[in-house]
Amino acid sequence: MLIGQKRSAVVSTLETLRDQGALDYTVCVVAEASALPGLQYIAPFAGCALAEYWMAQGRDTLIIYDDLSTHARTYRELSLLLRRPPGREAYPGDIFFVHSRLLERSTQFECRKRRRQHDRIADSRNQAG
Repeated sequence: MLIGQKRSAVVSTLETLRDQGALDYTVCVVAEASALPGLQYIAPFAGCALAEYWMAQGRDTLIIYDDLSTHARTYRELSLLLRRPPGREAYPGDIFFVHSRLLERSTQFECRKRRRQHDRIADSRNQAG
């Protein structure tokens, strides 16, 4: 899942996956940096829903969020547009609750017949990079 990445980074990632033969069994949910804030905000949830569907179908899944700090900035932008005060911190505090719930979902799913693997990896960067 590529959230708020430049087009060149998206193309590079897709080329790497294609060169390694991983694109055959990979779905990339992309919300580029030029995408509307609403699309960047909803991208992690869309990817999560896809993975949960495949897991329910009996497949193992892995989600890599790149990156959730961009998602937090997008959420802050949407909050300011909706005239919600960001609070004392740079980001509204509830975005970190949203991220924790998103990542915790991987531990809460179990198939009826047998347990399935449903893992997630999050990449967050600080302001320094």
